[in-house]
Amino acid sequence: MPVNGADDQIAAVRAFNRFYTRKLGVLDQHLGQSPFSLSEARVLYELAHRDALAAKEIGNELGLDPGYLSRIVQSFDEKGLITRTPLPTDRRQYQLSLTAKGRQTFAKLNLGSQNEVAAMLARLSAGDATRLTQAMATIEAVLEQRQSQPASVVLRSHRVGDMGWVISKQAAAYAADYGWDISYEALVAEICAQFIKSYDAAREHCWIAEVGGEPVGSIFLVKATDELAKLRLLQVEKKARGLGVGRALVEQCIQGARERGYKRMTLWTQSILVAARGIYKSAGFELVATKPHHSFGHDLVGETWEMDL
Repeated sequence: MPVNGADDQIAAVRAFNRFYTRKLGVLDQHLGQSPFSLSEARVLYELAHRDALAAKEIGNELGLDPGYLSRIVQSFDEKGLITRTPLPTDRRQYQLSLTAKGRQTFAKLNLGSQNEVAAMLARLSAGDATRLTQAMATIEAVLEQRQSQPASVVLRSHRVGDMGWVISKQAAAYAADYGWDISYEALVAEICAQFIKSYDAAREHCWIAEVGGEPVGSIFLVKATDELAKLRLLQVEKKARGLGVGRALVEQCIQGARERGYKRMTLWTQSILVAARGIYKSAGFELVATKPHHSFGHDLVGETWEMDL
């Protein structure tokens, strides 16, 4: 039996779950104003972010009953949202991919969800919005710390071809996750081009994270002044999230700044990037300024974080 306050803690977690699902509008098992259940939306999300998944793999990762998942897959197939291809190794199992209609449907669902969250945040003061997202980052960091499995993450220096990979992956990830338009891809391309043109090996660096020999993340250390280093373009691929890749990249970037003699470090991020903000906070960065702006097709709140080295 739970003791020493555990009953109160369990009740608090369950109460928060009930409150937040009500806020998200999923008590009726539908996500916001969409025609999809929460489970259907989760399946769509996985298919939109990962190529050629097996149905069984999705079921295992999302904890869905096989019969329920089968009904979701059948519904998606009938609506023309997916294609099903028998696996060569097991003809009883299917590999799933989104059709063009499926990707359009997900994009609309994703944008709707983003707009609903934006509307919720818009009703809050800047301070309350920051408190809310920081609390969410704390929850994610604590639970991920307990549940994530160790992985062999290798960090290497950039080489020919990596800048194109960074630009492509950054643009695709933020378009899929947040609906950012192509102007963000232009910004990333400008940053990467400038990094290569003015690269100072003694003061700057780019690290590419690999898992199993495959690139899954990146980060840049860039000179701002002789004493101030800038952290830029932290990115972790969806399939590698939860493996500690983001933390490893940030820690390496901070260590690299120290080794190069910088006294302080700064970065610019957005209030909606909750997971990244959690990593920055746990690494020792402090939020020093916020400023609303309209970029990449959306109203955002830019944040400046700094730390002493």
